[in-house]
Amino acid sequence: MSRIGRLPITVPAGVTVTVDDNNLVTVKGPKGTLSQEVNKNITVKQEGNVLTVERPNDQKQNKAMHGLYRALINNMVVGVTEGFSKTLELVGTGYRAQAESPKKLNIAIGFSHPVIIDAPDDVTFETPNQTTIVVKGMNKQQVGNLAADIRAIRKPEPYLGKGIKYVDEHIRRKEGKTGKK
Repeated sequence: MSRIGRLPITVPAGVTVTVDDNNLVTVKGPKGTLSQEVNKNITVKQEGNVLTVERPNDQKQNKAMHGLYRALINNMVVGVTEGFSKTLELVGTGYRAQAESPKKLNIAIGFSHPVIIDAPDDVTFETPNQTTIVVKGMNKQQVGNLAADIRAIRKPEPYLGKGIKYVDEHIRRKEGKTGKK
């Protein structure tokens, strides 16, 4: 059995999960609604407030899908209750970010023009200070993709460490020209 796939998913109070005939799992909670279509070979069963994901046999494809869909459904349950967030940090002189609204982010990152980013539905921006960006939302995949897109605007470089990086990211630094003798 898949170590991830066999774990049961506990559904907290205030969250409703429905599985229709086409294997479409819909999760409704206080933050909103998320849905995911599940492979026809995988079955999702609900008994009380516990969800279990099962596969019919031990074929390689079914084993892979077992853990995947269990993780996706668990992320939906966590997303509609708590939500997800990624924190980015701007490192460099004059680098700053400002959330003009929860859906619009203005970044000055050393270009001749400001970079303006619009958030998709269910994702918001926060700037606790000028060098920190917090991307929040209930869909883990959207939050991660948007944070990666913001980081890709100016990746941290290895010599001075300037750029946009995740807060928990460690940049491997290089010495530069004087380091070689």
